[in-house]
Amino acid sequence: MIFIANALVAVVAALHGFFLVLEMFLWDKPLGLKIFRNTIEKATDSKVLAANQGLYNGFLAAGLVWGLVHPNPAFAFQIKVFFLLCVIAAGAYGAATVSRRILYVQAAPAALALVLLWLA
Repeated sequence: MIFIANALVAVVAALHGFFLVLEMFLWDKPLGLKIFRNTIEKATDSKVLAANQGLYNGFLAAGLVWGLVHPNPAFAFQIKVFFLLCVIAAGAYGAATVSRRILYVQAAPAALALVLLWLA
């Protein structure tokens, strides 16, 4: 069970690494425009804010990876729980303020990983 939980934590970390790339580097490119349903004008105006948001997503990914590689299982568990809760909070806030899709793309995988981690 811990292998499955850790695999899902890794997926959540990878998603946030992808969010970093999208928001920091592809925000005003065709893929970023399509994914975030932005016009080029809106993307250009919000590019700096998106890059900042992408950096925060990178911190979430780094924290989850830290939890996956930490040699002390008890401390690794605490790290993963903390960062998964951060992801869930960010996803819930994003769903409430930006788009309900964020709940499914960001918060739901983290919540499932958290449940599996607790059950492992």
